Amino acid sequence: MNLANLTFQSIRFLLLPFALLYGIVIWVRNRLYDRNILKSTSINLPIICVGNLSVGGTGKSPMVEYLLRLLQHDFNTATLSRGYKRKTKGYALANKHSTALEIGDEPMQFHLKFPEVAVSVGEARMEAIPQLLHDRPKTEVIILDDGFQHRAIKAGLNILLTDYNNLFTRDFFLPTGDLRDERKSYKRAEIIVVTKCYPDLGEAEKKEIIEEIKPLPHQHIFFSDIDYGIPYHILHPEKEYHLHKKLEVLLVTGIANIEPLKQHVLDNSYTYEKITFSDHHVFSIDDLKEIGKRFNKLDNEQKIIITTEKDAVRLVKFREELELLPIFVLPIRHRILFNEENNLKNIIGSFIRNFSQKNEHGQKET
Repeated sequence: MNLANLTFQSIRFLLLPFALLYGIVIWVRNRLYDRNILKSTSINLPIICVGNLSVGGTGKSPMVEYLLRLLQHDFNTATLSRGYKRKTKGYALANKHSTALEIGDEPMQFHLKFPEVAVSVGEARMEAIPQLLHDRPKTEVIILDDGFQHRAIKAGLNILLTDYNNLFTRDFFLPTGDLRDERKSYKRAEIIVVTKCYPDLGEAEKKEIIEEIKPLPHQHIFFSDIDYGIPYHILHPEKEYHLHKKLEVLLVTGIANIEPLKQHVLDNSYTYEKITFSDHHVFSIDDLKEIGKRFNKLDNEQKIIITTEKDAVRLVKFREELELLPIFVLPIRHRILFNEENNLKNIIGSFIRNFSQKNEHGQKET
């Protein structure tokens, strides 16, 4: 562990009293919901919630995209996100004029990649859902992005993500650790996905992790790794660039967890430098100038700039300046390991079909 990491961990340990206080607040809040003093409302529509117990990157956005690819052609699908760090408030439905500043970077990413999907944002989910259904009355399923800890709405299917390198079972409350909810809240999930695994994760370690999590009889555990795609130009997606071992890369990111991305770039290039910003960073023209200066200082004749899809939607506003730089976007997907993807798809599909059948049956009886 280097000095910077050691100092950071020491500071987090000193904040233990605040973590204990935070844990007490979360415990009280959950008990109020468990005893129905605070109400969780069910919506008469299939709702799939994607979330985690911690802060930081567990792969929520790629999981939402995984669900969109799975469902969009068979069901009228919508997403509802908070729209973290956007410059607006209240409910909004993405349209052709929307920007990342108005709806948030991740919803903007969904909107650009899945234009037929109703992409909405709203801090108050209970207020946003009726407005979404008013705007898109044919909606058949809603995906709640990062809604697991927000218990005002009771989702029919909860997908809980936990990072292989930071399992919730080994974590502690903020700010000493990364947990924003109790460990035992995992029991509310129907599906648990251990994300960012090594592609060659073995059966023995898989079994150990399952035993550590201790799933309930109704819970299903899956394992996934990150499947990196071919980088494409930020302004001209049809233009691709394959990474290779003679390439020098300037990596530009504003995401929570950069480590898997750094490793992928390192494994597939000669060398790299990086410029890192805070998660959801709003890029300025000065940032872009600094990126250009750093890129021009790279010695290698074969060099490009790599960024993430989430960062790209916050950069595209500088179209004129971007035409002068070779900025390529590295797409990612979840890849389900151990040949269990069909099982995951069947669970999700069965949930929606069974919900619809129960609803139709109830309407006939009425």
